[in-house]
Amino acid sequence: MKKEFWLERWERAEIGFHQDEINPYLRRFWPEVKAKRGGEVFVPLCGKSLDMVWLREQGNFVLGVELSAIAVQDFFREQGQSPERVSGGGFDNYLAEGICLACGDFFDLSKADMAQVSAVYDRASLVALPPDMRERYARHLASILPRGTRILLVTFDYPQAEMSGPPFAVSVNEIEALYGKYAEVKLLAQEDVLAQNPRFKQRGVSRMQENIFLLTLR
Repeated sequence: MKKEFWLERWERAEIGFHQDEINPYLRRFWPEVKAKRGGEVFVPLCGKSLDMVWLREQGNFVLGVELSAIAVQDFFREQGQSPERVSGGGFDNYLAEGICLACGDFFDLSKADMAQVSAVYDRASLVALPPDMRERYARHLASILPRGTRILLVTFDYPQAEMSGPPFAVSVNEIEALYGKYAEVKLLAQEDVLAQNPRFKQRGVSRMQENIFLLTLR
């Protein structure tokens, strides 16, 4: 999946993955992360997620990375903010009110960029990637984050043959395979969500779960 795919989605405003409210799993399971107040939280492939506003309200500094400048600019415009813009390290960084969105390629992030991060929230990042990119994503994420970082991860699981992603199906076993060598993997919850997602049912999906994990990097 090329960068152009996501850039075109934002250009055409085809953003069905965007949620207009705070994710309920974030509210419910964020205490499991035990993020220190005032610490830095990383949100990969963040789009213009309102979850970042909630994380900031909990007293965290929020660092997001997003490929699309449209998404970044929309986020701050919808929040009524005029961010400071600073370019460097291959990214255009937009900063306002304790939230910094780095506009650029996730795979260009380095350990130095993540040096202050102690927690990660991934709701729509891993599941946005096809199988051939997920291993590279997990490996890169684990390589740049400090040891002990905790990741709250939300994934979809459904019969992949019934619908082409994104979002892609990512099973519990795949999470173990992707992250087991880097982190302690704890499954916090499994929720049947097909009834709440009629658009997927209309596309022929017969079963859909959301799985919520806590990963602790070794």
